[in-house]
Amino acid sequence: MSTATTASVSTHILDTSIGRPAEGVAISLAARAGSGAAWVALRGSATDADGRCKDLPALPEGTTHVRLDFETEAYFDKKQADAQQDAPANRDSVTTGAFFPEVAITFAVVPGEHYHVPLLLNPFGYSVYRGS
Repeated sequence: MSTATTASVSTHILDTSIGRPAEGVAISLAARAGSGAAWVALRGSATDADGRCKDLPALPEGTTHVRLDFETEAYFDKKQADAQQDAPANRDSVTTGAFFPEVAITFAVVPGEHYHVPLLLNPFGYSVYRGS
């Protein structure tokens, strides 16, 4: 929750290759106070069955920049393993590894504002935007 002296952040992930939320993606949150300041790692979390990360920590007072790091490689590895289990005949035609093993999104914030930053993800691309 944002206050007059802090901003707040939330996110969710939609896997656009299947039109469903991306469950189980680990997310790390970092903040800094100014362009030249060092990043401070905050507690991370993971997306739930609805692709949402509802328990990101509050940002420290004075935060001006936020970085969300999405660990997408493990999500795509699991998705690939599940697909191979369901369709063993296609096992040899599946490419291993993730093209984007992680996605890092950095954005500026101002106190008193809430920032919802969704990630639209597929195996070979992604898009982000400021939501509501």
